[in-house]
Amino acid sequence: MLSSSVPPSISRYTFSSRRRWLWALLLTVLLHILLFSWGSRQFKAPAPVNRPDHAIMATIVPLPPVEKPVLLPQAPKPKPDTQARPKATPKPRPAPAPAVEVPDTPIRETVTPLDDNGPAGPPATSTAAADAATNPATAATPPVAQADATPPAGKHYQTNPPPSAELKYDVEALQKGQNYHGSGKITWQTDGGSYTINGEAGALFITVLDFKSEGEINDFGVAPVTYTQKRFRKPATQTTFHRERNAIVFSSSPNSYPRSGGEQDRASVVWQLASIGRGDSKQFSPGAVIDLFVAGPLDAETWRMQVIGQEKISVGGDDLDTWHVIRVPQAGSHEQRLDIWLAPQQEWYPVKLRFTETDGDYLDMALSKMKRLNTAAAN
Repeated sequence: MLSSSVPPSISRYTFSSRRRWLWALLLTVLLHILLFSWGSRQFKAPAPVNRPDHAIMATIVPLPPVEKPVLLPQAPKPKPDTQARPKATPKPRPAPAPAVEVPDTPIRETVTPLDDNGPAGPPATSTAAADAATNPATAATPPVAQADATPPAGKHYQTNPPPSAELKYDVEALQKGQNYHGSGKITWQTDGGSYTINGEAGALFITVLDFKSEGEINDFGVAPVTYTQKRFRKPATQTTFHRERNAIVFSSSPNSYPRSGGEQDRASVVWQLASIGRGDSKQFSPGAVIDLFVAGPLDAETWRMQVIGQEKISVGGDDLDTWHVIRVPQAGSHEQRLDIWLAPQQEWYPVKLRFTETDGDYLDMALSKMKRLNTAAAN
């Protein structure tokens, strides 16, 4: 008779087999967890670049607004002679002679003396209006009182330009959330009577900014004659400080400003500040203000340079005592903020520069190497 019970050996085999499957399942889950954890570390997407905190803790004293620049009047463009000539006035037809009645008395001949002097001439104002109508150029001539708009002569500072040198910088830039690193160089050359500044800054083998300033050294200090600037993917511009015309003009803008002395461009302004510091260090004190009229590639305005104070910073592995000077644009302006660190122990050379845009993007230049150059004529 067959028994329905399962043999003990088969029961033990089934339990052992289930236990092995359970361990295999647990081991598989564990391996999947480890594999997922390792893969997430190896293949996870890079975290977005956070803007590093480059805030500068400085006390900026409220100051009165700077003077507004005075634009020179632009010469009116000659208008083409499109005015239609006045049509000839048709001559009035003579009225029909009235019928002459024959008088009863005989006609006597009368003689009326002619007036050789002719009719009285028109008033002087009418003559002037007629001249203006026939000669538009005369009417467009600005009055002599326009010369009163020229500002007074620029302010003199005691200056002593630094000796010639080549400065190399480490460049760090933040643009649209991406960090870039590169290098830059500024070459300052002067023979005491003239100067040249050649500068460039680049990142990832691309020259982001290229500029040149050249001019003379006079009683005002650094006095530019021409300033050329070339930005990446933008055409070059030139700003000219005309000596003969006493005007500042731009190759890419119709604006024009009077030149009275002491004006700077965006490259020379840094070296003018260094010249002021070397001329008399007492001109630098916490809270001091230096107003300079600065011309860029398209326009010009007064830059209020405020001395924040003395700071110790680390550049190129060295700790340097510097004067921190800033230029904060007026409210509502889209201009850059400029921070300059000048080192008195290093001939007041700019050992650090930072250009900050209104959206937070910046270009930071920190001195990495410096080489003194022989005093020679500026090229």
